[in-house]
Amino acid sequence: MSHPAAAAPVDGRRETVIIAALSLAAMVVSMMQTLVVPILGLIQNDLETSSANVSWVTTATLLSAAVFTPLLGRFGDQHGKKRTLVAVLVVMVAGSVLAAVTHSLAWLIVGRVLQGAATAIFPLALSVLREEIRPARLPGAMAMVSGTLAFGSGLALVATGLLTSGDDPDYRSAFWLATGLALLALLAVVLLVPATTQTTGGRTDVLGALSLAATLVLLLLPVSQGHEWGWTDARTLGSFAGAVVMAVVWVLVERRVSEPLVDMRMFAHRPVLFVNLAGLLVGFGMFALFIGVSYLVQMPSALVGYGFDASVLRASVEFLLPSTVVSLLSAPFGGQLVRRHGPRLVLVLASLIGTVGFAWVALDHDHTASVIGAGMFVGAGISLAYAAMPAVIVGSVPPQQTGIANGINSIARSTGSAIGSAMITTVLASKSVEHLPPGAPALPAESQFTLSFVLAGAAFVLVALVAAVGLRRIHPLPTTEPTAHTTAAAAEPAARPVSADA
Repeated sequence: MSHPAAAAPVDGRRETVIIAALSLAAMVVSMMQTLVVPILGLIQNDLETSSANVSWVTTATLLSAAVFTPLLGRFGDQHGKKRTLVAVLVVMVAGSVLAAVTHSLAWLIVGRVLQGAATAIFPLALSVLREEIRPARLPGAMAMVSGTLAFGSGLALVATGLLTSGDDPDYRSAFWLATGLALLALLAVVLLVPATTQTTGGRTDVLGALSLAATLVLLLLPVSQGHEWGWTDARTLGSFAGAVVMAVVWVLVERRVSEPLVDMRMFAHRPVLFVNLAGLLVGFGMFALFIGVSYLVQMPSALVGYGFDASVLRASVEFLLPSTVVSLLSAPFGGQLVRRHGPRLVLVLASLIGTVGFAWVALDHDHTASVIGAGMFVGAGISLAYAAMPAVIVGSVPPQQTGIANGINSIARSTGSAIGSAMITTVLASKSVEHLPPGAPALPAESQFTLSFVLAGAAFVLVALVAAVGLRRIHPLPTTEPTAHTTAAAAEPAARPVSADA
């Protein structure tokens, strides 16, 4: 047997490789969420469809993520995380290839559904980290993987802008890029991520999964389609009402089955409940930044009196890329802060930084430096928040519930993003510039951009309130306790929540 001290450097390199592979996988799946945002117009023209129909290219991914993320997160806990990770990545490759080769809107939507299922990679990756990474490195590892979510979302916008910047742009190039990255992530996971040793076994709660899926679909469908349908349309109101009914059904089902998909005590546990609320607010702010800045800088200044006349490429590279890079660079710093001071303080810091960024761009969006600088502040705030949230969950739930708990948090972020997208789009469309030339399209008044950034800033203010009220007793994660995979005895201490708030 080798001496433990001699093995330590090898273990450290092994952990670094695992973190890198899972960070790549998380980055790729986060790119799927925003990949199509700059090319919806190209898809609409190429496939000769309406804007209402093409909106399903984004809605399908959101709904798929909502349905499959908690189910596959739980499945990974029960039957093996690496096996589930590999299967999910194979599905994402298949969906990307289908989206790249099809000339049918229906099949493109099917491809996007398959891509959306890959959102389950994130909670699965955090579950692997909890088993394989030493406690001293765990906050930083989780922060790195979480930070790639914001980075990947912004990188997709930049990459799509670059790929479609020519005289004869083809939206399919974005999906071929997605295919290549998905294959790379699949190869990295197969070769570099070990098969995890801890599985809970048990039966899949099919009824709970179906009722949760119905609840999420009925909630997110009107959120994403309300702008097209109308917020007082019978379909919108009926879907919201159906979501309430199905939520009640889901809770009743989970309280009665012997092996529920979601333990209601965990779901209602104070830190978990409040960190999910924080996830929703941060997701709102992230999409408010992406959509608000992207639209703002593309406004024709000669017509509306504001804006920067930017192309899609310039909007992506000059105005959005800096915030994306800052979000990636902030991730390891966030992990160090979480390890030393706990996730509550980091969430408060993230709230303050994000609020400053949105206040800056709300007050001054007439200068390039202000828009870019404010975006960098918001990007840092998003990254720090993403670093803190998994630490709250890992410190609050038993190891066997890590996958499903992080899956629910991922859905909270996606829900916030959907609400942010819908609300900002609605705000921008609610008041147009007056006295435009005949035949010119309706363009939002400048005040609507200011209002959008104020709303996003308010969301970040609420993140601080959530941390102050709901996470009072969340402490730094332990740095000396052995990980679950090193000894069976470690499972018991890890299963006790760090927080005393019930």
